[in-house]
Amino acid sequence: MSTIDFSTEENLYNGYNLPGLTPEPFVPKMNSSQEWKLGNTDSMDMDEFYFTYTGDNPFEPLVVVYRNEGNSYKVNKYSFNHNPSDSNILYSRWNYIERTNFGWSKIKSLGPMFDREDWGIMVMSISSKGTIVFDDYKSNDVIRMSRIIDGKREEPRLLGKHINTGKWTCHPFIAPDESYLIWGSEREDGYGKSDNYISFRQQDDSWGPAINMGDKINSELVENGAHLTPDGKYLLFSRHEEKVKDDGSTYWESIKYWVDAGIIETLRPKQ
Repeated sequence: MSTIDFSTEENLYNGYNLPGLTPEPFVPKMNSSQEWKLGNTDSMDMDEFYFTYTGDNPFEPLVVVYRNEGNSYKVNKYSFNHNPSDSNILYSRWNYIERTNFGWSKIKSLGPMFDREDWGIMVMSISSKGTIVFDDYKSNDVIRMSRIIDGKREEPRLLGKHINTGKWTCHPFIAPDESYLIWGSEREDGYGKSDNYISFRQQDDSWGPAINMGDKINSELVENGAHLTPDGKYLLFSRHEEKVKDDGSTYWESIKYWVDAGIIETLRPKQ
C-alpha cells in the first residue's frame, strides 16, 4: 500500500498541510493585495465601501467594510456566512449582501425580525434549508433560531435549556444539513472558562443533550467560534488566553486551530 506524501505541493489543501483528528494551530500564509477586491463597484460612494477577500485563509473575514464616521473612516470586519445551497447571498449578524453583475451590493438589513435594536447578534449561521441561528448578548447571552415554514420565515425563538445553559452561550454554528449545532458556553462541567459544545438532531426533530467536544478541542483556556470550512472537510475554532503586559494591563491572545471534521462523528452518540 502506498502512502500519501504531504510534503509535495499537490497534496496540500489550499497550500496548507492537512490536520488529522488532533487539532493543530493554523498558520496563515502572507496575504497579498491581489486577494482583496473592491466589493460594491455598482454602488460606490464615499460613505460606505468595502473589500471582499478572495484568498484561501478560512479564518480571514470575507468582507472588510469602511464607513464614513465624519472625521475618519471606521473599519468593520464582517465574517459573512452563505446558505450552502445559495452562494449569491451572504449573511452577517442583522445584515446581508447580494451578488450582482458588478460585484456585491451594499450591505442591507435582514428586516424587523433581526433588528439590531432588539437582538445583540455577534454570530449568525445559516443552513442549506435557510434556517438561521444566532446568539443574543442583549438577553443574557442565549441562542435563537428562525426556520422557514411553508415558505415564510418564522419569528426567532429561544432554543431549549439544554443548549441555553451556563454562564453564557454564544457563537453558534448549524450544520448545512441541520444534523448538529455547535456553540461556545461556560459551564460547570467544562474544562475551563469556555468550551465548544455540540448537540445532534434527534429522530423526533428535537435537539439532543449538549455534549462537551472533549479535551482535544477544549482546554482550561477559552475556546469558541467553531465552524466548518466551506467544503465541510475541516472544523475551525479559536483558543484565547488572557495575557498581562509589563504595565499591568491585560489583553487576549488568540490562536486559530483546525482539525479534520471527522472528529464530529466521534462525538455522535451511538444509536
